[in-house]
Amino acid sequence: MADADAGLRDVLAAVAATIESRKDVDPQGSYVASLFARGEDAILKKIGEEAIETVMAGKDGDPARITHEVADLWFHCLVLLSRHGLSPDDVLAELARRLGRSGLVEKAARRR
Repeated sequence: MADADAGLRDVLAAVAATIESRKDVDPQGSYVASLFARGEDAILKKIGEEAIETVMAGKDGDPARITHEVADLWFHCLVLLSRHGLSPDDVLAELARRLGRSGLVEKAARRR
C-alpha cells in the first residue's frame, strides 16, 4: 500500500509541476496561464464554482461525479497554491501536523 500511496503523491506533485510550467506561457494556449493572467479573483471564483459543484455532487450521491468534481476542486486549489508560492507538500505537512489530533482541539487552538 505504501507504493500506491507514493504513486498517488507523485500524481499530485506532477499536476503541481504542470501548473508551474504553464503559468507563464501564452494564455491563449493554456487554461492555467489564462487563470493566472486573469488574476487571483478569477482563481478564487473558479474554486468557489468547483466547491459548489462538489457540494451538489455530494447531495446527488453519484460516486463518479463526486470524484470528478473533487478532482476539479483540488486542481483549482493547486492553482491557488502555486499563485502563492506554495505546493501540495505544504498542505500535506499541515495535514500531517494535525494527524491524530482531535478536530475539536485543532479548531479551538486556531481561535487563540
